[in-house]
Amino acid sequence: MPDHPHVTLITADAPVTTPTHGGRAKCLQRLVRLDLPVPRTVALSFDTVHAIARGQLPDTAAILGQFAEGVLFCVRPSSEDSDWGGPGAILNIGMNDARYVEMAERVGPEAAASLYMRFVQAYAIHVARLDPDLFDEIETTGQAGLSDALRAYEEEAEEPFPQDPERQLAEVLGSMARAWEGTTARLLRQAKGAPVDAGLGLVVQEMALGFGPGECGSGVLQLIDPETGLRQITGRYLRQSQGRDALVRRTESLYLTRDPRGPSLEEAAPEAFAALTDHAARMRARLREEMQIEFTIENGALHILDGVRVARTPRAAVRIAVRLAEDGIIPEAEAVMRIEPRAVSELLHRQIAPGAPRDRIGRGVAASPGAATGRIVFTSTEAQASAARGEACILVRRETAPEDIRGMHAAAGVLTERGGMTSHAAVIGRGLGLPCVVGAARMRFQTRRRLITAEDGRVFREGDVITIDGTSGEVLAGAPATVEAALDDAFQTLMGWADTYRDIGVRANADTPADAATARNFAAQGIGLCRTEHMFFEADRLTPMREMIFADAPEDRQAALALLLPMQRADFTELFRIMEGLPVCIRLFDPPLHEFLPNDRTGLRDLAEALDLPVSDVTRRVEAMGEYNPMLGLRGVRLGITVPEIYDMQARAIFEATLDASTEAAPVVPEIMLPLVSARREVELLRTRIDAVAAAVRAERGRSFDYRLGVMVETPRACLRADEIAAHAHFLSFGTNDLTQMTYGLSRDDAGRFMSDYVQQGVFSEDPFHVLDVEGVGELLAIGAERGRQGRPGVTLSICGEHGGNPESIAFCRSVGMDYVSCSPFRVPVARLAAAQLAIRDKAG
Repeated sequence: MPDHPHVTLITADAPVTTPTHGGRAKCLQRLVRLDLPVPRTVALSFDTVHAIARGQLPDTAAILGQFAEGVLFCVRPSSEDSDWGGPGAILNIGMNDARYVEMAERVGPEAAASLYMRFVQAYAIHVARLDPDLFDEIETTGQAGLSDALRAYEEEAEEPFPQDPERQLAEVLGSMARAWEGTTARLLRQAKGAPVDAGLGLVVQEMALGFGPGECGSGVLQLIDPETGLRQITGRYLRQSQGRDALVRRTESLYLTRDPRGPSLEEAAPEAFAALTDHAARMRARLREEMQIEFTIENGALHILDGVRVARTPRAAVRIAVRLAEDGIIPEAEAVMRIEPRAVSELLHRQIAPGAPRDRIGRGVAASPGAATGRIVFTSTEAQASAARGEACILVRRETAPEDIRGMHAAAGVLTERGGMTSHAAVIGRGLGLPCVVGAARMRFQTRRRLITAEDGRVFREGDVITIDGTSGEVLAGAPATVEAALDDAFQTLMGWADTYRDIGVRANADTPADAATARNFAAQGIGLCRTEHMFFEADRLTPMREMIFADAPEDRQAALALLLPMQRADFTELFRIMEGLPVCIRLFDPPLHEFLPNDRTGLRDLAEALDLPVSDVTRRVEAMGEYNPMLGLRGVRLGITVPEIYDMQARAIFEATLDASTEAAPVVPEIMLPLVSARREVELLRTRIDAVAAAVRAERGRSFDYRLGVMVETPRACLRADEIAAHAHFLSFGTNDLTQMTYGLSRDDAGRFMSDYVQQGVFSEDPFHVLDVEGVGELLAIGAERGRQGRPGVTLSICGEHGGNPESIAFCRSVGMDYVSCSPFRVPVARLAAAQLAIRDKAG
């Protein structure tokens, strides 16, 4: 073949690269360099294929001249990234009437007819673009089937099937090039991360048919189980066997290795099998990857057609990367870099099994990963009753509220009509490791009638079984097969390597002892946010809390809070002991008080009975406490200043727990965080009161202790005045959930209704509650960090919103010098891995 810069015979030193010819062409060259038995192959570059799509064909006669007379060949796609897809391979090019006659004499007419017929069908459907139904209707096989296929082609195409191999090749190349350039294909690969101008290469390869009188067949082989990553030869082998009269052929599936259940390739062709496993081991070592080999055996001779990276589950990917590093094939840092952080999340939760049928009835925001199956319930009470019976349930709500906490604990998963990534259900779900889909607004929720209507109109009632996939956001009918979470030794090894490279701390948001234990198991470096209000929704605490809210005088409030003090003290003592000397940051009470009050008739009557008050008085007081915009109302430090007894009680509980949990060798140093601060004076007032409580506890117990006071920066003004605020605080923790709400003027609980439209139309590049808005919210964070250091050099900086577990957001936090990020316990491994990869990437330059 004359030299051509973009049409290249693949040899050991040919100018073939992945960016110019694609991954398959480059891999084939690597196999040639390993001296593996690869059939003769020609590679067409991206530029050549692009020109073909415009009608400029290369010299196809010269391409065919690279192959021996009479051989068949195939054309396969070669994109830069195999995940981007491409047109399907076309096999048996060059087959025509003359070759059919030759092949029938050599391998038998039935085999020859089968090859020819498959080529006619593939060419008709994918190249000539004829109706597939014409060929699906052909029921005959062998020579009769071939005659029917050729006749159908001629009738539909209005010309005989092309006999010239050069024309066949030209048409195949043109069809595949145009398919790649088409709008549908471009949109599909862009959805998988391909750039708009992604190129396609093509490889033209001589076919090794796997037909003959000796051992013949074809298959694939890999050295690992793609589901688990464990060492195990897996794959398949289809043996082609021929009868004595050479007219009858049959295909037989053999095991690869010796197996008592039936014949195997290892027994049928021991030399080919030994060579195959040896080639696979060499490919693994030299290509630094677990590879799947596509092969044929023809009369006992082995041919390697292709080698591709083994498709794998996230669980297998971790084990493969670790084993490659442990075997010295790749460095540990590269093993860390090979695992997608978000894939780690799938290892921590049950998932729907790969390939399991999905009967989708709705879609929402994938708020908390994992799969959960159960019967539909519509209230927290029903969820708790279901759990008591040992029945899994899915709690279905329009939106969850703090009083749903117990129901969420009891449910297997949560589905809501409203909400986004930082809605109540989403935040609590991630904290509990509970699968959750929110904002399924295209489904109809009729909670009073106890039914939901799917997007396609199907109706599901209380007690019906559904499945939610918090990883994809899908809602499914029935109970598809699932696979359990898998945190094995390989996972622990990988995370240990990640921690050696990571240069930013990772803490967990943990509200309960169970959350803290989970955080500790995932190697969080402390608790970065403990939301104390969630502790008050337990049944034995709700009544004293409501008595405190209804109290008219400080003394009455103190009396009610005195009942809560030992409970809070016990909570904090257990948290400190679980974390064993690691820092614990406790945010004082934040939400408006009316969230603890009932809003239905039954709840109001029960509260009136508990308080020994008329229902009318209770109803009037509850209505009076309502706010037009609770998010911006009497909450956080505003509540602490106007109703100081709450923070006094919490501070005392923290300090007494500090002394109870401290030992001489490991004293506890609690971190107390003030929420929703906007002004320096707020910090001054509350610090004075907290210092007074600390002094009182020291005097009463006769023991000393230290504590750190910090501020949760979640208002734009706090970012702008961070220098003044930091002067009175040991640390600043940016609460990016509320800060994003206030910066955008956007309710996180309502954003799910329109966020997908905004992202699709390019208003936002991504949901700002999911991925930190570095241009807007990020600028406020950068200002706050810079001014905070000006006001107090050495002040500790962190974020404790849900963005703390997002890899892109962690990158920004590192860039502005945050000391740590804090996220839900089940996102801690994701954050640890993402932070390590950022550090490795920076070090590599």
